Order: sequence, then C-alpha cells, then structure tokens
Amino acid sequence: MLEVRNLHVAYGGVKAVKGIDLVVAEGETVCLIGANGAGKTTTLKALARVVPGQGEIRYRGQDILHWPSYKLVGEGMALVPEGRGVFSRLTVAENLAMGAYCRNDKDGIAADLERVYKLLPRLKEREKQIAGTLSGGEQQMLAIGRALMCRPRLLLLDEPSMGLAPIMVQKVFEVIQSVAAEGVTILLVEQNAQLALSIAARGYVMESGAVTLSDKADALLTNPKVREAYLGGE
Repeated sequence: MLEVRNLHVAYGGVKAVKGIDLVVAEGETVCLIGANGAGKTTTLKALARVVPGQGEIRYRGQDILHWPSYKLVGEGMALVPEGRGVFSRLTVAENLAMGAYCRNDKDGIAADLERVYKLLPRLKEREKQIAGTLSGGEQQMLAIGRALMCRPRLLLLDEPSMGLAPIMVQKVFEVIQSVAAEGVTILLVEQNAQLALSIAARGYVMESGAVTLSDKADALLTNPKVREAYLGGE
C-alpha cells in the first residue's frame, strides 16, 4: 500500500526527517512511535503531501512525491491531523459532508454517512451542533468520521489520543480498531506507545528524525530499550 525510501524533509536549514524508510502493507495497522520532536508528524505531513519532501514515496505502486494533496484524497489517502483540525464554525453534519467533497456518488455518500453515524453514534446525536462546541474527544471522533467519508484505503492518524481523558482515549482507539477490522490500512503516529503497539501489527521507532528500530509490535513491547524509553519499563 505504501513504500517510503530515503525520505528527507527540512524546514529551512533544519532537517526534521533524515532519510527514513518504511513500508505499510495493504490491510495492515502500523504505528510510528517516538518522543516529541522526533519527526513523526512531519513524516505524516510529507506522506500526505502537506509539506514537501525528497526521496521516494510510492502509494499503491505509484510515485506520489510530487502529487498535490487533493489528488491523494481522491485516490483514497486521508490524514487525520494532529490537533483534529475540524471546521469549528460548521456543524457536525457539514464537517462530514466536507469529507466527501471529492465524491459525486450521492447514494454512496449517504450510505457512508450512515456507516459513520453507526460507528460513531455520538456524532449522530450532535449532527446539528457546531463543531467548535464539541468536547476534545468528540472533535477527534468527528475528524476520524470526516476522513472516513472519503472512503479511504489508507488512513493516516496523527496523535489521536493527544489531550483526551483516558475514557475518551479508549473509545477513540476502539473506533480505530473497528475501522481496521473493515480492511482500512492504517499508519498511526502516537506518543502513547503502549496503546499504539497494542493495536498495531508492526511498529517503527523514530528518534531525532531517523528510524532507529522497527519490528513486530509484540517484539517492540518486550524490547528492553523500547520499554525503558517509551513504556516506563522496569
């Protein structure tokens, strides 16, 4: 589904991502963990073509390094950004409609809207509410629901647990697992390494803009270095 080789991203003279490689197979959930400032968010932005990068990015066999981001959405790649990024002055229903802006199949859009409401019933209860008045957890659910409205093949999730109460974090991750169970490929950036590795098949560890370790998720969970650095290991 996604193959990244020697990806570099710089902001001015600052190298944020330093030649990383990663692969995500179709139907797989893969996580990218690391401390603040490791380059995780920049990596996702480069993959979604929100920021420019150098190297090789292949999505479903196509070189997308110079594609505009809107074209990627039409091809089934969706980003749920850090900080949620909902349209705060629009209603819940209007935000979800924006997620389907690249589609014109009215029956399919209506069916997907019902699917999102079934998956995220809180959004159905609040469909006429202004998005900016929702709680942080509800906004995160809305951001995920909006991304699902483009019917993604690959879902990029950036720090979905950030700033949320523990009970809401649990609900959001249950939704992510439900989406994965439907066959959507997921690349998850998450500071909560324990939670991310518990739902992923594989993981990559980023430090200072570089991938320093990659393995199956269960192996990373028991890796002494990972436990000490990210899991509060003993």
